[in-house]
Amino acid sequence: MLIGAHVSTSGGLTKAVDRGVDLGADAIQIFNQSPRMWKPTAYREEDCAAFSAAMAGSRLGAVVIHAVYLINAASDDPEIRAKSLASLIQSLTVGAAIGAAGVILHAGSAKTGDVAAAIARAGEVIAEALAQSPDCPLHLENTAGAGGTLGRSFEELAALLEASGGSPRLGLCLDSCHLLASGYDIRTVDGLTDVLDRCAATVGLDRLGSLHLNDSTAPLGSNRDRHAAPGAGELGVDGLAVFLSEPRFSGLAVILETGSAEGAVAPADVDLARELQRRGATARRQ
Repeated sequence: MLIGAHVSTSGGLTKAVDRGVDLGADAIQIFNQSPRMWKPTAYREEDCAAFSAAMAGSRLGAVVIHAVYLINAASDDPEIRAKSLASLIQSLTVGAAIGAAGVILHAGSAKTGDVAAAIARAGEVIAEALAQSPDCPLHLENTAGAGGTLGRSFEELAALLEASGGSPRLGLCLDSCHLLASGYDIRTVDGLTDVLDRCAATVGLDRLGSLHLNDSTAPLGSNRDRHAAPGAGELGVDGLAVFLSEPRFSGLAVILETGSAEGAVAPADVDLARELQRRGATARRQ
């Protein structure tokens, strides 16, 4: 498991590597452009080459890209659909250029419409994006389930994968906060084991590509996406220790998105995650 954090690319791609190293991280997550704007950042070949060289010379073992929040692959608005498709293709293109382990995507929302129809629309956009982009994995993120967001259950994630054509490039990003908020109690070893068994039966654990490590201010089954700093929410240090000790997560990048420094991840948060991983692993052996 590669303990990492979301970092800024302000000042250039290589600055993200520096920030990850300063945090003591083993992996980083970045946005390939402003997360709340459609306009893509124009990275040159030399920018991507410099980033790859910086990664190779650092302690970092993986980078993942988070696609922009504006994307709604399920939208029935032709303009939003077109912009979502173009943005996703851009993210996958940058991901391939920098050797990313994957692009993480919130597939979209049905809003108040029919969920099955929204999943079908999202699948079409995702399939088109994969067909029109270089070979970079795409990780569909599970959601807390608020506002008609798609992916609140393993069944919905499986339906999205099927609607997208089931490409081997498709995987999952499991977010600990979203799992709890959508009703999956992962705070005990038995609970997490049961949840992952359900994931294996419904989607397949071979699809697991990355993880988000977020605590939750909202309770189990609330369907509210409210991150808390590690250990400060409903999962708490014990629940996070369980999550981090899961042997089936071995080798995956696990990204802290919210930290204790006014919401930003600090070195102390990365250190805490590592300590909780050790604590959880020890508890499993006893």
